Amino acid sequence: MKAYTNIIFLLFILYLSNVNVYAQKTIEAYKMQPGESIELDGHTQEAFWQKAAVISDFYQQEPVPGNPASERTEIRIAYDTENLYISAQFFDSEPDKIKAFQRKRDAVLDTDDRFVFILDTYNDQRSAFYFEINPLGLMGDGILRVGQGTSINRSWDGIWRAWVAKTPEGWMTEIRIPFMTLNFDPNNDTWGINFLRTIRRKNEDVLWSGFQRNQGIQRPQDAGKLVGLKDINQGIGLEAIPYAIGTQVRQRENLESPKTAEFNHNFGGELNYNITPNLKAGITINTDFAETEVDDRQINLTRFPLFFPERRAFFLEGANIFLFAPSSNPNPYFSRRIGLQEGLPIPIRYGGRMIGRVKDTDIGFLHVNTAAQGERQAENFTVGRVVQNISEESTIGVIYTRRDTEGDSLPLRETLGMDLSLNTSKFLGNKNLQFEAFFVGHTPNFFGDESTVWDRSVRGGRINFPNEPWMAHMSYREFGVNYDPATGFAPRVGFRRLQPSISFSPLWKNSGLIRELSWQYYFEYLMEMDWRPATVNHRIRFLGLRFESGDILQFQANYNYEFLDRPFDILRDGEYVIDVGDYYNLGYTITAQSAPFRKIGGSLVYSRNGFWTGTETNITADLFMRPIIGLNLTASWIHSQVRLAEGNFDTHIIRLISGYDFSPWVSVNFNVQYDNITRFLGTNSRFTWVIDPGNTFFIVYNHNWFRLTDRFLSIEDRTNIKLAYTFRF
Repeated sequence: MKAYTNIIFLLFILYLSNVNVYAQKTIEAYKMQPGESIELDGHTQEAFWQKAAVISDFYQQEPVPGNPASERTEIRIAYDTENLYISAQFFDSEPDKIKAFQRKRDAVLDTDDRFVFILDTYNDQRSAFYFEINPLGLMGDGILRVGQGTSINRSWDGIWRAWVAKTPEGWMTEIRIPFMTLNFDPNNDTWGINFLRTIRRKNEDVLWSGFQRNQGIQRPQDAGKLVGLKDINQGIGLEAIPYAIGTQVRQRENLESPKTAEFNHNFGGELNYNITPNLKAGITINTDFAETEVDDRQINLTRFPLFFPERRAFFLEGANIFLFAPSSNPNPYFSRRIGLQEGLPIPIRYGGRMIGRVKDTDIGFLHVNTAAQGERQAENFTVGRVVQNISEESTIGVIYTRRDTEGDSLPLRETLGMDLSLNTSKFLGNKNLQFEAFFVGHTPNFFGDESTVWDRSVRGGRINFPNEPWMAHMSYREFGVNYDPATGFAPRVGFRRLQPSISFSPLWKNSGLIRELSWQYYFEYLMEMDWRPATVNHRIRFLGLRFESGDILQFQANYNYEFLDRPFDILRDGEYVIDVGDYYNLGYTITAQSAPFRKIGGSLVYSRNGFWTGTETNITADLFMRPIIGLNLTASWIHSQVRLAEGNFDTHIIRLISGYDFSPWVSVNFNVQYDNITRFLGTNSRFTWVIDPGNTFFIVYNHNWFRLTDRFLSIEDRTNIKLAYTFRF
C-alpha cells in the first residue's frame, strides 16, 4: 500500500511540474447566417464555405513523424442551430491510385484511403465521438474512451451522413452531424477536435494535431480545439425507435423426428429522452436481437471458459461508461450474463437505462428484466456506474451490480467495486504515464456460503508507459478463490499474478524496405493463493519486421510452465485426461501478414509448442480476395494438431465469410462455419437495407446442420424479418 501511495503522489507531482511542449491548435466554426443554405452533394461550392476558416497544416505520424504531409488536405467547419457541417478536400497527385474497396458501414478501413475525425464534445480529454469515411462514402463511427488503453465502441451507430465526390484533383466530402446525435454541454462553446488522413498506397498517416508516435487520433489529450459553437440545440430531445419482426422456425426435436414449423411475430422498441444535452434516459420493451451477427466459432483446449464479445446493440450503446479497470479484466459486469444462457437467448421483457454526464461525472444505469423460460426463473439485473473526472486526464469510479432471481432460493447477489485511473501525457514533457488500481467484492452466491470478503474479491494495480519506440508496463492482481460475480465473468480465480512486459519498436528511416523493427519481452508469473507457482510464461519476440509495403513478419520464442492440481479432461469427453503434475514446455510462433490494401492477401500464424505430455501445432490461416469494389471474400482455417502420451487428435474450424455491398446502404453477407468437434455446420445470411440513417430493414436467415458420419442432417433453420424506424422530435 505504501508503494501505491508513493506512485500516486509521484504522478500528482508530475501533473503540477510538467507542461505540454506543443502549442495547441484551434479552428473556429463558421455560423451560417439567415438565408445561407447548403446543398449536400460532396462538392463545396456554396459561397459561405469560402468565409469559413480553413486548416491545411497536416504532419506525418508515419512514415516520418513531423514531416509535412505529402499531399494537401483542406478542412472547413460550419454549423447552424441543428447541425454541424464539415467539408474536406483531399488533393492527390495521383488520383487514379487512390485505394477504396469498402462500402459497408463500420467496415475496417485498413484497406482504404480514409478520413477520420474525433469530437471531444465535453472537452475533457477522456472521451470522444469517433467518425471515419472513405472515398466510396462508407461511414464508420464509435465512441472512444481513454484509460489504460483506448477503447472504441464501434457498435454505436450515430445518425449522421456523409456525401463524397471524386474530382480530377483527388476526392472531397461534405458531412452533416445533427446535434441531437451528440451529447454535449450547451454552455461550453469549445470542443476538442482532431483529424487524420490516410494515404493508403504510401502507408502514410497525417494528422492535424498530435502527430508524434505516442499521440494520434485516438487520444483526445492531443487534439486541437473547435471554438465558436453558440446557440445550438437538440430539439426537445425525444427519440422513438419502434420495430416489427416476423420469425419462422423449422426444427427437429431429435435426430429421428421430422421438422416442425412455427411462425410468430412481435413488436417492441425503445423510447429515449435527453433529460439534458448531457444525460439520456431510455426504456426498451420486448427487446429483440434478431439482426445480431453470430459469434465466431471457437474450440476450447484450455482449462478455463472462453470469452465471447458482446454483439447486441442495446447493451453496446454506452458500454464504454461501464468499462471497469479494463486493462486488468476483473469484469464485475459482463452484459452477456443478461438475456443469454450458453449462447441461447432468454427473452427480455423490458429494460431501462440512463447514460450521460452531470458536470464532470459520467453516469451509467441499467436495469433489465428477463422472462422465465423452461426451468429458468424470471430475473432482474441492475448495473450502476459512476466515474468522476479528477485532475486533467484522470478518473475515479465505482460500480454496483445486483441480480435477483424471482421465486428462487438464491439470495440477492450484489457486487461493489472501485477503480482509480491516473494518467498524464506530460511525463518528462511529452510522454504518457498511467496508473490503475481497483478492488471488487461481492456478496455470497448461495445461502450458507461462509467464505470471506477477501475470498470473494479481486484487487490489483498497473503502471503503464505507452510510448514509442519504448513501451513498458507492470501489473499485479489477485483473484480470490470464491470470486464469481453473478453479473460478471471470471474465467480463472484463486491466483496471484505478476506480469511485466517491455517492447522496443523503432522506425528504420530511409531504408526503402523496412519501416519498423520491433522486439518484445513478456513475462507472466501466476501463483496459487499460497504463493505456489502455478503458471509461468516467457514470450520473446526476437524479431518483428513491418515493411514499407505494409506487410508484417514476426518471430517469437515461447516458454511455459504449468502446475496441474487436478486431472484435466481436454475435450470434456473422458478420452484425453492429463494427470496432476508439473509440465514444462518450449516452442515458437511465426506470424506473416500481407498488407490489407491488396486485392488478394491474407495472414498465417504457425506455432509449435510443448503441450502437457506432448506437443501442439497450431495453424491459423486467412485468405482474402477483393476482385471488385464492394465484394469481400475471406476463408479461414484454424487447426490444432495435438500429439500426447494419452493419444492424438486434430481439431479444425473452417469459416467462409463473403459479402457484397451494393452501396453504403444496401449489403448482403454470408457466414459459414464448421468445426469437427461439435460437428455442427452453421450458416448465417443477412440482407441489410439502411433506408435512411436510423431506419433499417433486415432479413436474416440461419441454418444449422449436424454431421452424421458421411452426411449432414438439417437440424434447424430460422428466418427473421425486421424493420426498425427512428423518429426524432
